[in-house]
Amino acid sequence: MTIAPAKPTSVRTWLFAPGAAPAEADHLGPYADERRLEKRHPWWKVMCLTGVDYFSTLGYQPGIAALAAGALAPIATIVLVLLTLFGALPVYRRVAAESPHGQGSIAMLERLLPFWRGKLFVLVLLGFAATDFMITITLSAADASAHLVENPNVPGVLHGQELAITIALVALLGAVFLRGFTEAIGMAVVLVIVYLALNLVVIAAALWHVAEHPHVIGDWTSTLTQEHGSPLAMVAMALIVFPKLALGLSGFETGVAVTTHVEGDPGESDARPVGRIRNTKKLLAAAAVIMSVYLIASSLVTTWLIPAREFQDGGAASGRALAFLAHEYLGNVFGTAYDVSTIAILWFAGASAMAGLLNLIPRYLPRYGMAPEWSAAVRPLVLVLTGIAVVVTWIFHADVNAQGGAYATGVLVLITSAAVAVTLSARRAGQRRRTVAFAVIALIFVYTTLDNVTERPDGVKIGGLFIAAIVAVSVVSRLVRAFELRTTEVRLDATARMFLRDCARRSIRLVANEPDARDHEEYRQKMRQIVDDNDLPDATDVIFVEVTVTDPSDFASVLDVHGEVLHGEYRVLSMASPSVPNALAALLLDIRDSTGVRPHIYLEWTEGNPALNFLRFLLFGVGEVGPVTREVLRRAESDPHHRPHVHAG
Repeated sequence: MTIAPAKPTSVRTWLFAPGAAPAEADHLGPYADERRLEKRHPWWKVMCLTGVDYFSTLGYQPGIAALAAGALAPIATIVLVLLTLFGALPVYRRVAAESPHGQGSIAMLERLLPFWRGKLFVLVLLGFAATDFMITITLSAADASAHLVENPNVPGVLHGQELAITIALVALLGAVFLRGFTEAIGMAVVLVIVYLALNLVVIAAALWHVAEHPHVIGDWTSTLTQEHGSPLAMVAMALIVFPKLALGLSGFETGVAVTTHVEGDPGESDARPVGRIRNTKKLLAAAAVIMSVYLIASSLVTTWLIPAREFQDGGAASGRALAFLAHEYLGNVFGTAYDVSTIAILWFAGASAMAGLLNLIPRYLPRYGMAPEWSAAVRPLVLVLTGIAVVVTWIFHADVNAQGGAYATGVLVLITSAAVAVTLSARRAGQRRRTVAFAVIALIFVYTTLDNVTERPDGVKIGGLFIAAIVAVSVVSRLVRAFELRTTEVRLDATARMFLRDCARRSIRLVANEPDARDHEEYRQKMRQIVDDNDLPDATDVIFVEVTVTDPSDFASVLDVHGEVLHGEYRVLSMASPSVPNALAALLLDIRDSTGVRPHIYLEWTEGNPALNFLRFLLFGVGEVGPVTREVLRRAESDPHHRPHVHAG
């Protein structure tokens, strides 16, 4: 049984069009039939989608390194690269293998904590993911607008209009995703190829200049020796300052979040997507290697060729070190072309974050009942996320520096949680060496995260606001949706169908029973009680219904109904569900639809405080069974003449 969708309107048809659905999203209820898998793409194309965020950090990463480490910037960058290749990359390769449907490391940790603790833990991680991804959208757009107004060829009228420009860029990004993922990936491929090619030209020109003026290398090494003395001291200091370069680690979580868009082997099943996992690992490795080469090369040439004062706020290379070199050594025309490419990729860097959110949110919040059901469809979610990004941009006045701490915090918390997840996974698998290796990586990321939080505590505060907002929306949504059927399908076995087919010729009377010993006396007493409480003439055609509560923190489920005869005379339908009243209501409606007979169900009034019993229903799936079952039926079936009968005595 599925819930019938509402009558479509032109706006609704556009919002929930089949082509707007993300690949493999777990849609529930009325939108389940509207799902359509997006076309999958070669891994290198999807790498470009995640890479618009990852590679775009070249626009500002060399400047961050220079400000944080000074002459040590190249050494600190090498430390970051080593952590990328031998820390983050192995972690996320394992994450890709264990969550091939785009759930990311959050799903791995979700399995460790049962019931409401697991849901709350996921909400916290989703809060940090939202911080990372949402700030990626707003910060990148703000950085793009800053690059735009700083170009010498831009009209002066645009100066001071960064907020308006940023909001326009955010809205334009949302418009791209309203078209679909295929269009977004196509744009990402072009932008990444052009941007990396232009950066290669800039770095090559800079290295040529270094070859012509080799004294700059000698000046740099002399500065290092004067400031730090021995090579050991240099490395030690680089280890201390490298956490400030943590933005260079962005992109891994989105890399696994968009796994579902990666093309696998021909004919492989979603249950065993071996080819998709292999290609996702290629995606992660290629992005990490390419970025590592560019990070080291860009850090070297910018440190050698740009005076330290130019990296400071207001300096010509502030936030745009490679753009400075492009104008300096390749002329204004090429420099402007480089600026345009940088602006474009910084604007579109939010695409990988938007893709990550569009894949993560439908996999968790709707499934928990902690978001409106329409949030499982792409276009409505794009509109909401774009609106939130506009508000965040307005709150921060499109200030890049004000958002940097939150961005780094979100990135590092997610990477740290992934490292912890794979450590626990290796431990469960009995892989001792890998457990130790991943544990060491996790400790390094814990240190990096704590150092970043100490340096930029505003990031945790902003992340806390996102977490509070997600928790608040989730709680309200769960309360609002508590009286939905929450059942995506009802499946009766042959015995159950036989019971109903036999009773349908006369009347179908169900008796809700909370299973205990399940002995003969339990059913005999229950039968006598129902007959007396409801003044029934006899107990013929009575079928017992028993619901075993599974995880009450779950929201929707498939209802498998099994029929059996106990003690030679009592017909019993048994099923498992997160909530007793919702399961009973779903079963009653399915019986009505399949037999054409309005069934009767007999329940007991619950003893005790009604408010406490209602709270028990919300938290544990039991409590006020009679009134709640009737309310769920009332909301699912507006016509009382077609509604199943509910009796409580």
